[in-house]
Amino acid sequence: MPVEFKDYYATLGVPKTATDAEIKKAFRKLAREHHPDVNPGSKAAEAKFKEINEANEVLGNPESRRKYDELGANWRNYEHAGPQYSSQQARQRTRTVTPDEMSDMFGGGGVNFSDFFETFFGGGGGGARQPRARRGRDAESVVDLTLEEALSGTSRMLSVERNGKPHKVEVRIPPGIKDGSRVKVRGEGEAGSGDMPAGDLYLVVRLLPHGRFERRGQDLYTRVPIPVTTAVLGGEVTVSTLSGSTLKLRVPELTPAGRTFRLRGHGMPDTKSPETRGDLFVAVDIQIPAQLSKEAREHYEALGKLAGP
Repeated sequence: MPVEFKDYYATLGVPKTATDAEIKKAFRKLAREHHPDVNPGSKAAEAKFKEINEANEVLGNPESRRKYDELGANWRNYEHAGPQYSSQQARQRTRTVTPDEMSDMFGGGGVNFSDFFETFFGGGGGGARQPRARRGRDAESVVDLTLEEALSGTSRMLSVERNGKPHKVEVRIPPGIKDGSRVKVRGEGEAGSGDMPAGDLYLVVRLLPHGRFERRGQDLYTRVPIPVTTAVLGGEVTVSTLSGSTLKLRVPELTPAGRTFRLRGHGMPDTKSPETRGDLFVAVDIQIPAQLSKEAREHYEALGKLAGP
């Protein structure tokens, strides 16, 4: 079956005259855009990411790029002539190289080449080849954490498969971890082949919603109810923190509903510097009495007369 010529310059969106720096820049931009981690579950992004890597494996290496440029002009001759052919440009006899030779020629970066390269470089070598040693693939697992666990740090015991057998791995999650963060455990991914090392295990953190606190970066936000009298006359209210401790908040007189106070250093810790913490922001909700006694009503009525219409 005829194969389609792979235009790697078009894949990266650069001209044939592009410099090495321009090729590198284009590859990085496209790789970030189509990386599987950015597009989870997208087969189209996965296929595009593979094409981008394949193009970069060839064009990113000066020697393999030169060989590709020479092949590009005569690719149909390669396709129809088979292992040996004569071209108008060259009278010498040629052959297709073995897959291992092709991998050595083009750098062998672990990328699965397309049918285009399999056709032109993948056959004709005598004898069966031995599988090449490769690093194990990375593994990924999602873990749910409460906001309290994210505050203090915690650990999770995971069961991963190693050589067909279950293997227990304890993963330490640092204080201050954010939603969507990935914790790397080196060497706990899938086993490698030959003498190559195993891949890594990535733990993806998913923070559960909290009933009283909202996280915004390293800061925490909460609300506290205060009596009408405290809002009018001022006073102290007790504020519970995420860690379970309590703080005294001084409320000045004539505090309106929704006013927010900052309690410095009572937010979330920084994962790289746990002693550095965000702030706790407390908004006050004025609490209306559920019912009034006769005496309380008299006082409120008197207050209403003082306040006027």
